[in-house]
Amino acid sequence: LELRFSGIILCLHFILHLSRVLDLPPENLIKSISAVPVSKKEEVADFQLSVDSLLENNSDHLRPDIQVQAKRLAEKLRCDTVVSEISTGQGTVNFKINRELLTKTVLQQVIEDGSKYGLKSELFSSHPQKKIVVEFSSPNVAKKFHVGHLRSTIIGNFIANLKEALGHQVTRINYLGDWGMQFGLLGTGFQLFGYEEKLQSNPLQHLFEVYVQVNKEAADNKSVEKSAREFFQRLEMGDMQALSLWQKFRDLSIEEYIRIYKRLGIYFDEYSGESFYREKSQEVLKLLDSKGLLLKTVKGTAVVDLSGNGDPSSACTVMRSDGTSLYATRDLAAAIDRMDKYNFDTMIYVTDKGQQKHFQQVFQILKIMGYDWAERCQHVPFGVVRGMKTRRGDVTFLEDVLNEIQLRMLQNMASIKTTKELENPQETAERVGLAALIIQDFRGLLLSDYQFSWDRVFQSRGDTGVFLQYTHARLHSLEENFGCGYLNDFNTACLQEPQSVSVLQHLLRFDEVLYRSSLDLQPRHIVSYLLTLSHLAAVAHKTLQIKDSPPEVAGARLQLFKAVRSVLANGMKLLGITPVCRM
Repeated sequence: LELRFSGIILCLHFILHLSRVLDLPPENLIKSISAVPVSKKEEVADFQLSVDSLLENNSDHLRPDIQVQAKRLAEKLRCDTVVSEISTGQGTVNFKINRELLTKTVLQQVIEDGSKYGLKSELFSSHPQKKIVVEFSSPNVAKKFHVGHLRSTIIGNFIANLKEALGHQVTRINYLGDWGMQFGLLGTGFQLFGYEEKLQSNPLQHLFEVYVQVNKEAADNKSVEKSAREFFQRLEMGDMQALSLWQKFRDLSIEEYIRIYKRLGIYFDEYSGESFYREKSQEVLKLLDSKGLLLKTVKGTAVVDLSGNGDPSSACTVMRSDGTSLYATRDLAAAIDRMDKYNFDTMIYVTDKGQQKHFQQVFQILKIMGYDWAERCQHVPFGVVRGMKTRRGDVTFLEDVLNEIQLRMLQNMASIKTTKELENPQETAERVGLAALIIQDFRGLLLSDYQFSWDRVFQSRGDTGVFLQYTHARLHSLEENFGCGYLNDFNTACLQEPQSVSVLQHLLRFDEVLYRSSLDLQPRHIVSYLLTLSHLAAVAHKTLQIKDSPPEVAGARLQLFKAVRSVLANGMKLLGITPVCRM
């Protein structure tokens, strides 16, 4: 039998039969058929055909009763060597697949596709390969690398991973806040309070301390504020001495960032920054002026009216009264430059929801400037995290959070006997800790705010990243202990227990889950799927013994657990988690 697999296992002749009965082309059925979510209470069918989605082109007054249609359709269809049972649900026709065929096909597909399992689905067949730019993380040099930037970092990495896995050409950009008035303060501050040796040994910490100190001074001392303005003007004018100090701050900061990103398992194709666009933003202002879009205000600033009728609340300021550019002007210049450089099909900005209005205005200005590709720009906003404080107090840098995670995870692991056997407990603690952090962050809607809890993050039971890592490590040790003896001896007829069937049914749904995440860029679908997979694996592990079972039974069970571990690892890697093999 020729089988196709896309989270939908059906014999080709069955889809063709279905298409004849419904008088619809086979490709129209692909998105109407889905795998049925596993139920803890009862054994469910494997697939369901949504009658409603088949009738969605009918207008409401022509649309027949869904339930009646489902029954009629079920009566027309027949069981065969592939489909062992047909029934109806709420607006659906449900199909149960021949159990042995289901087992064989799913396991073979997981083995054959490896890291591409679920990504080769028919669901993605109409998605052409695209050039995608993702801008994420983007901390401000010399300011706090706060939790908002941590969220931007892990969310942007997930989106880039997913797009790349789907075959798109992805460029990852870190757009640093490395220009603006804060550098006037920093330059002046360093001349007053800076130490070269401290700058070399811990640049981010020292620049942050200098920045805090000079801000205090400037609040009380007008001459410090004046010096800061003058220093920034020197920068804008291209003064070599000021620029060389600024360049040193920037280079040392990026070196430090790269080291921290390496701990997170994250890389960028390009480190860009607002400073790159200080000259190009002047060109943008000239262009806006030549198109008659630049309006001068009484205060001497320049704005773009987005209302079309002079409504001041819809104006976006693009130039200060002294002629210098703003954040919005530099973002306009950056977008135009990236289009020239990358000719992207989509550009995604990952920042907190406080910047939603800013990006709406930037995209709108690009559009009225005549850049139709502005419609290909997308902002993915996220909510605020509260309560992420280390034992030392407020979070200053991402590194403080990483150190805290590693420390707490090492303490948790110290109570487990097997930890002593680990070659590198620090690395394992960091990987498990990061999984804990990422899963807590990704469980809800990205737009939602949430309360961070160190205790909840590190629970080993329940829906946590620790539980995912533990499941992966446990399944890996099964393969290590029994793999050599059993993995080649494999009979699908030995996997008929309800626990096996539940796992196989859940494995079927992986492509649908990836598809949902690809549409709305929300990682929670994948998180929820992996947690359910781990719970199902835990139940199966208790029931389906490998030790002391006949070789072909042990081999089949081991193959099932190997498939679970493979899909679990695939999903974790997409989320930005490095699976551990021991913990």
